Amino acid sequence: MADPQSNAPSRASAGAPTSGVIHVRTRLTADFTVISNALAQRRGSAVTVGVAAYISSLPDGTPVTIPALCKHFSEGEILISRALRELEAAGYLERRRERTSTGHVRTRTYFYDVPGGDPHTEPDPDPDGPSEPPKPRGPRKQSAAAVAAPASAPAGETVAAPAPAPAGMEELVPLADADPKAVAVLTALRRVDPRLILSAQETARLAPAVARWLAAGLLPTHITDHLTARLPDHFLTRPVGILAYRLKETPLPVPAGSAEPAVRPMVAPMRNCDGCDRGFRSAHPGRCRDCRRREECLPVVA
Repeated sequence: MADPQSNAPSRASAGAPTSGVIHVRTRLTADFTVISNALAQRRGSAVTVGVAAYISSLPDGTPVTIPALCKHFSEGEILISRALRELEAAGYLERRRERTSTGHVRTRTYFYDVPGGDPHTEPDPDPDGPSEPPKPRGPRKQSAAAVAAPASAPAGETVAAPAPAPAGMEELVPLADADPKAVAVLTALRRVDPRLILSAQETARLAPAVARWLAAGLLPTHITDHLTARLPDHFLTRPVGILAYRLKETPLPVPAGSAEPAVRPMVAPMRNCDGCDRGFRSAHPGRCRDCRRREECLPVVA
């Protein structure tokens, strides 16, 4: 008698999953990057994880600006900038302005494999030499006590001067203390160009410069025309930088007593036509245009 046969499927091996992904591991010895599972499995935008993995694979010194990342990825500036902001808020990326021993201020970008730790580091004393990477830091948090009053420096230590604000940008003052006319000029810019939408902080920083322009004798329409003329088609960053640059130089005020009189176009007075008594404007009395045309068309009688 033949051996019994069964058409039931064979039982899967106990080690292999019945569904989901099955990894085929390959041991890499070169050209690989190690990232944490917390970053690779981060919930949210896939663009953010992709940008983080790409930055982790780059050697030190490689530019990671928005234009540089847009050349590599097919996503646009909005998605790339949003991904960088998410990584910065989560503590993986930090853009820090540092002052060198020569007094120059430069911006450095640090990328942390694992966020968390001491955010304070000493600046690099050599402006051209390699920098010592800082310790990792966590998501940006600031206590109310730190905001209210900064800690006093210990005796014997010198406190570095704060980095200067960009050209045309003033120290932040409350928006309620700013010149209302200057705030109105900045708020109305969006009517000319919808892209020129400023936040309250940006308006407070630009208002003193606009107030100086108004004090110099310029009209609000003149300032608006100056700020909105020949703007680029695409903004790589916030438009406040362009506006601050255009407000950098304060115009000379108009000397007292030398204000130019308003020039108005001369309007000819109204006159009555000598032929039809119709009203028309002319510098000299006489006949209107229609009467002169009819006189030219009349035959000449000998």
